[in-house]
Amino acid sequence: MADAADSAVLAARELRAVFSRLRRTLQEKGQGTSGLTPSQTAVLNRLITDGAAPASALAAAERVRPQSMAATLAGLEEHGLVARRPDPEDGRRQLVDLSEAGVAWIADSRRAREEWLARALQEDLTEAERATVLAALPLIDRLNRR
Repeated sequence: MADAADSAVLAARELRAVFSRLRRTLQEKGQGTSGLTPSQTAVLNRLITDGAAPASALAAAERVRPQSMAATLAGLEEHGLVARRPDPEDGRRQLVDLSEAGVAWIADSRRAREEWLARALQEDLTEAERATVLAALPLIDRLNRR
């Protein structure tokens, strides 16, 4: 039984390392030459996923201080990627949301990452290797749903 436990530990270590490297590479490919920081990119992705939110909620969700979020949002506003509007439920607060340019940036970023990954799969893997990757995805997804 020790062999099964050893193989699980090895698989866990290797899978984590591979996905960490792949995630970093995809982030780099998606950011391109935009000059955005990883924190700014994370906020844009959160807004596209969760919708408009007050800066305080974004800070809590990203686990940063409100002052750090204010600096992140200021940079995004300078790039024209987010806009603020009054909160319809509480006129004293403002909601931060993606601007049209922000939505376009997200779409371009996703397209760049997908194109890079498709090209890498095409150029670096054989058809049989791509089939192996596809066969492994349901198993990895099952782990992720645990």
